[in-house]
Amino acid sequence: MPHQGEILQEAIKNSGISITRIVDEMGITRPTIYRKFKEETVDYNFVKRIGDIINHDFSNDFTSVQQSALPFVTSAQKPIVTSVVTSRVTQPQSIDTDPSKQLLLLQSKYIALLEAYNELLLKVYGPK
Repeated sequence: MPHQGEILQEAIKNSGISITRIVDEMGITRPTIYRKFKEETVDYNFVKRIGDIINHDFSNDFTSVQQSALPFVTSAQKPIVTSVVTSRVTQPQSIDTDPSKQLLLLQSKYIALLEAYNELLLKVYGPK
């Protein structure tokens, strides 16, 4: 069964909308979106933004098991930067002693934090 990143990649491919257009509209880099395609779980805000760009509803694409693993809360959040950073960085905590899984979790949190910082810079200073 494909994981969330693969489902996201397939939906983008089927939409006919270019990766270049998507990364431009989202204010991210191509390597960032390709990293997301490799992730087993992708945060809700990222999936929603892609869905808005390609006019696709991902709620039918993820199984109930995958949806329960999504690291997000669907309730409305205040549109302030701290809630954006918190929603991206906060993931369900599991006590896992496997160092490689812990490292991957830290890496995904770090990348999410960098992306939130990049978005903040874009909001403050605008595009180049």
